Order: sequence, then structure tokens, then C-alpha cells
Amino acid sequence: MKRIVLASLSALLLFSLLIPAGPVARAEETTCRGALGNVTVDNLRVPQNGKCTLNGTSVKGTIKVENGATLNAKGVKVIGNVQAEGAAAVNVTSNSTVGGSIQVKQGGAAKIDKVTVKGDIQFDANKKALTASNNKVGGNIQAMQNTGGVTISKNTVDGNLQCKENKPAPTGGGNIVKGSKEDQCARL
Repeated sequence: MKRIVLASLSALLLFSLLIPAGPVARAEETTCRGALGNVTVDNLRVPQNGKCTLNGTSVKGTIKVENGATLNAKGVKVIGNVQAEGAAAVNVTSNSTVGGSIQVKQGGAAKIDKVTVKGDIQFDANKKALTASNNKVGGNIQAMQNTGGVTISKNTVDGNLQCKENKPAPTGGGNIVKGSKEDQCARL
């Protein structure tokens, strides 16, 4: 009896090793149109021209804000990045945390206020008012080629504060920068 059981177990083990593994699990993407509250999602996408309001939401991956879309996020926890290209508006506020960077490029307005960002805050070639205030930033704050006005005030920055080719030049002050304040941000 023992031999039969051992032979059966051996055959079962060998058979299980020969079966190909199933597909690798991938992170799911949640499309946000409307509002999400205190829930956890893998990745989040605000679709083209969509509007999304997050309140206390946790995102295990990245938030992607598409062309013409608006994101309003309060008290969120994002493990990855907040990436926006061509977005109408990106607002991350109220004691939110972002494990990566916040990147707002070639879009409209943005307000980043009272956020802990482990990476960088990047404003690049945007056309409306941009604000970075009261944030704790593990990397750099960078504002390049923006034309709607940039205000950078009361941030604690472990890296550098870098501003170039913004029209008008950025305003603000009271920033604590461990690295260097460069170009248009030299006096902020």
C-alpha cells in the first residue's frame, strides 16, 4: 500500500512539474470617471477629457492623467508616480503621499499642496497657473518652459530647485532647499 501511495505521489509531482505555468498576473488598471473614495486600486487612469476626484484613495501603482483630463486628489496614497501629459488640470493636495514623482507636462494648470513626494515635482511646458506649496520633496522641484505662471513656496526640498525659461519667471519664497536654487529660482 505504501508503495502505491508513494508511486502515486511521485507521478503526481512529476506531472505537476510538466504542466506549463499559467499567465503571469498583471496589475489591473482602473479607469476613473467620477469619484473614488477610500478604496485601493492597482493602477489608475483618468481617460482623455475625463474628470476624476479621489478622496482617501490608495493606488498601488501609478496614476496616469490623459490629454484634456482633470484629476482632483485629496488625501491619496500613491506608491508609484502621478503622470500627466496634456492634462487640463492636476491637483494633488491635503496630506497626500506619492512614492515616486509628480510629472505635469504640456498641459494646463496644476496645484501640488501639502504633499509628501519621495521623487521629484516636474512642471514642463504647461500653459496655465502652476503651484507647488507646503510640500516635502525627496528629489527636485523643476519648472521648465511654463507660460501660465509658476508659484513655488514653503517647500522642503532634499534635492535642487531648478527653474528655466518660464514666462513669467516663477514667484514665491520660503523654500528650504538642501541642494541648490538655480536660475529663475535662485531667490525663492
